[in-house]
Amino acid sequence: MLDSFNLSNIGSLLQSSLSTTLSGIINIISHPKLSDIVDIAIVAFLIYELITLVRQTRAAQLMKGILVLFIAWFVSSIFDLRTMKWLLNNILQFGMLALVVIFQPELRRALEQVGRTNVLALSLFRPKTLDEQSRERMQNAIATVCDAAEQMSDSRTGALIVFERRSNLGEIIKTGTQLNSDINVEALGTIFYEGTPLHDGAVVVRDARIKAAGCVLPLSANLEISKDMGTRHRAALGMSENSDAVCVVVSEETGIVSLAKNGVLIRRLDRQNLFNLLKIELLPEPPSEEEKRFGLKLRRKGEKKDEEKTV
Repeated sequence: MLDSFNLSNIGSLLQSSLSTTLSGIINIISHPKLSDIVDIAIVAFLIYELITLVRQTRAAQLMKGILVLFIAWFVSSIFDLRTMKWLLNNILQFGMLALVVIFQPELRRALEQVGRTNVLALSLFRPKTLDEQSRERMQNAIATVCDAAEQMSDSRTGALIVFERRSNLGEIIKTGTQLNSDINVEALGTIFYEGTPLHDGAVVVRDARIKAAGCVLPLSANLEISKDMGTRHRAALGMSENSDAVCVVVSEETGIVSLAKNGVLIRRLDRQNLFNLLKIELLPEPPSEEEKRFGLKLRRKGEKKDEEKTV
């Protein structure tokens, strides 16, 4: 089937498609509609998100290479370079399959980001609101991590602590030693003390408890990370790029405390700033009365539709 696929007429198809597109654009500009404006805004937003996604990763370099291939094919078609055109035709035949294989990490990351999107701010898609007891446990865990980070910063002890949120980190937990212990300053200090078996890995905190230690995290593919940052910082960035987890890093060389979230590293944090950032990220405010009423209306509508279907 692939052998019968022929790209010899793509030039004429591109020309006709380009003329059709240009006439459509002229028509939209001369007679704009509200739907056209919304359509253009959505497409522009999607293109911006795509550029943001591939920028500063190896995907950006690959996209440049693909663009060069298309330009070379276009030039070979214009000047009738038969050998070059035949070679590029055969390369492009397998292009879509190759793109899926090459961009697999980027595609997975994009789909995970779509899955984490808070669509229309509906309560159905929001993370579950913590009850008072859970909020108190999490706040105590945050305070404990801040105290431990401050102490390890003073003693130049390297540390990497990951707070699990909506993205399940089960695969990361399996790479380490499961502890399922209470979180306290002494436990964290012992885990990250140089010479202990678990000090090189990351600690994963789930539900305000130390779920595992010595875990291996994916390294960031960001090419613009400062060279004065070590493997812990790259691992924290990689974890925050591939999930919605929040990572706390203590540098072994400088004692600087940093926080990584959504692929961004915030450095030089003192205890209070670290506490405030963690509290904002890990303790979402409970929904207001208006949001609760709106969510209740949605549930009632859904129940009413289910009853109508049953009848």
